[in-house]
Amino acid sequence: MLQLLAVLATLAAAETVTEPRSGVAFDRKRGDMTLTGVGLRTRTFLKVKVYAIGLYVSDAALAGSLQAERGKAKSPGFYQELVSGDSPRAVQLRFVRDLSAQQIQDAFREVLHPAGKARVDEFVSYFGDVKSGSDTILEWAPGGILKTTVAGASKPAIEDRPFASAVFGIWLGEKPIQDDIKTDLGKLF
Repeated sequence: MLQLLAVLATLAAAETVTEPRSGVAFDRKRGDMTLTGVGLRTRTFLKVKVYAIGLYVSDAALAGSLQAERGKAKSPGFYQELVSGDSPRAVQLRFVRDLSAQQIQDAFREVLHPAGKARVDEFVSYFGDVKSGSDTILEWAPGGILKTTVAGASKPAIEDRPFASAVFGIWLGEKPIQDDIKTDLGKLF
């Protein structure tokens, strides 16, 4: 019986990837998307942990346009495809601390400021107080449609390709919010 439990635990562990600094586990698969990496957002010189992040990319894109990047250092083109290409992808943020609505809204306003006030205001209105352990899923659907789910609640989709690119550019763009996150989100591919 103990051997069976050990085998089952090993199989279950193989179905997830744990971000090592936070201990947050992410599923390897999300529908027809595969996890390509995990990272940890920290703030201030004290490196306060804010959220763990996982990037999922459609299996079709991984087998197609991104295949040449598999197993090697990622080129600027790899990240450009993840910021503005039209293949399905998603980031999952699992918060590791409580944040007030003001804190999370201000953080998104700061990094999305160039994307236009009206669109940013619409997006940040989706976020209230965030509790440790809660998830936010930001998903790119074909056509540049940004789907947002906050703590299990679906929000109205934003059909604006440049804005969707700006959101994914937070972590994967030319000037990411944190350099190590950008690198980490491609390490499993």
